[in-house]
Amino acid sequence: MQFIQEDNIVTELRSDEIRAYQEEIERLRRELYEAQSANQAKETFLSSMSHDIRTPMNAIVGMTMLAKNHIDEKNRVMDALDKIEAASGHLLSLINDVLDMSRINSGRMQISEELFQLSDLLHEILVIVRAMSSQKGHELVFETGDIVREALYGDALRLRQVFVNIISNSVKYTKDGGRILVRISEEETRDRCVLCFECEDNGIGMSKEFLQKIFDPFERVNSSTVSGIEGTGLGMSIVKKLIEAMDGEIEVESEEGVGTTVRIRIPLRYEKLTVDSEPLRGARLLILENDPKIIGWYEQYLKDTGVNCSFVKDSAEAVSTLTEADFRMDRIDGFVIGRLLGNNDTLFDIASYVRKSNPSLPILLVDDCQWEEIEYRAERAGIDLFLPIPFFRKSLIQALIRVMSRETHGDVSGGIPDLSGKTILLAEDNLINREIAAEILRTTNAVIETAENGEEALKLFESAAPGHYFVILMDIQMPVMDGYTAVGKIRTLPREDAASVPIYAMTANAFAEDIEKARKAGMNGHLAKPIDVMALMQVLRQVFMQG
Repeated sequence: MQFIQEDNIVTELRSDEIRAYQEEIERLRRELYEAQSANQAKETFLSSMSHDIRTPMNAIVGMTMLAKNHIDEKNRVMDALDKIEAASGHLLSLINDVLDMSRINSGRMQISEELFQLSDLLHEILVIVRAMSSQKGHELVFETGDIVREALYGDALRLRQVFVNIISNSVKYTKDGGRILVRISEEETRDRCVLCFECEDNGIGMSKEFLQKIFDPFERVNSSTVSGIEGTGLGMSIVKKLIEAMDGEIEVESEEGVGTTVRIRIPLRYEKLTVDSEPLRGARLLILENDPKIIGWYEQYLKDTGVNCSFVKDSAEAVSTLTEADFRMDRIDGFVIGRLLGNNDTLFDIASYVRKSNPSLPILLVDDCQWEEIEYRAERAGIDLFLPIPFFRKSLIQALIRVMSRETHGDVSGGIPDLSGKTILLAEDNLINREIAAEILRTTNAVIETAENGEEALKLFESAAPGHYFVILMDIQMPVMDGYTAVGKIRTLPREDAASVPIYAMTANAFAEDIEKARKAGMNGHLAKPIDVMALMQVLRQVFMQG
């Protein structure tokens, strides 16, 4: 039996009571230490954020001033604009990280569940990360396994955020000329498809100590090896919370000086698809492709369609094959040009040759490029349609059916659609935002009508003839009448096009609950500000094809 004297009071304690008392003291000490560490991390974070936010802001302000001072020097202005664009993108990512963490911690983060095409998601990711990796001379390898379930239900925006974050970390923390391998595969479990993502690099790696706290918010590697690398220290914490919100799991392996591997598994519902390939039966295709892996995709996805495929590995072999007496151009139904073979001009030259020799022959370009970068030359060369890599069975068959039936007008092969003769109603109260959006929309050749608030948009729609508007782009927060109210009133008008006219929210309210609120208000979809031109054009293409 032991005694503890405190304030002149002697208390008799048994040994188990002493042990419980000591454990409680130890628990309180740990909590105090953790609280102090968290506060210190937050103070360090705020100090870092002050620096990180001011750095791109300084670039934006400074480069704007330089551009104005040298307005007559085109090259200097273009250089300044490129740097402003890069700094703006970085600043936006910082703001998004802080807002995401705030919403996660407050319990207001929501995950949407909408149908999306896996091939579209992977292509968007590839385009984004390839631009990052090419600046550092990395070898970026993007592999996809045997993908059968192409149409998935989930939050495509959050999935893209997670995967881009992981790959961009590999890019940042891998020295110039490194190698980054990304693998995408899937597994089926009951009524779910488990989307498996793996990113492996040969970068600087992480210590065992830091690996233990990689998912802690506000933590950043403190090392001279990574000095100058920007970030909030929130990325991996956000990634883990998003993955957990999607009922997924993440695993990180790393070794200093060797590299890092991140594995993610996320269960998603999928839509069982049947693709009618009958229109392709008996078709004869000449396919220019030299990558054995992609040739294998063609053979796998077309093996039961009745399509007769002949492969050539370079442009010289393609020309030779096309001019052979037993393989004349009038004996093929479609020409598929694979990846650019390391030389864009060679590809466009062969396309021009084929188009001049046979003006009616359908030409499909299949590539992992960003279409907007080559659109002008591709169209001049006579290419009819663009299919992005990676592609799967459904997207390949649908592209072949479309290009061989010549149903590509207005799609512009995945770039800017030709909406000549169409009218778009843009409701936006901010003058600068209205001017920017209208200028972007005019590239489609559509007629743009504008409204400064929801009430004005409603009146314009009421006074227009049925079917006058091709699509309505609606801001949400506007004076007089907000976008939600305006859409609700439009949908209940007693006219034939009130329920069917496509209406999309185009707003800075960009969270999952905002997207859901827009849908409940009667909108067909949601576009977040700042405007993503590619996403906007994709929506316009979809509306055109559905109309």
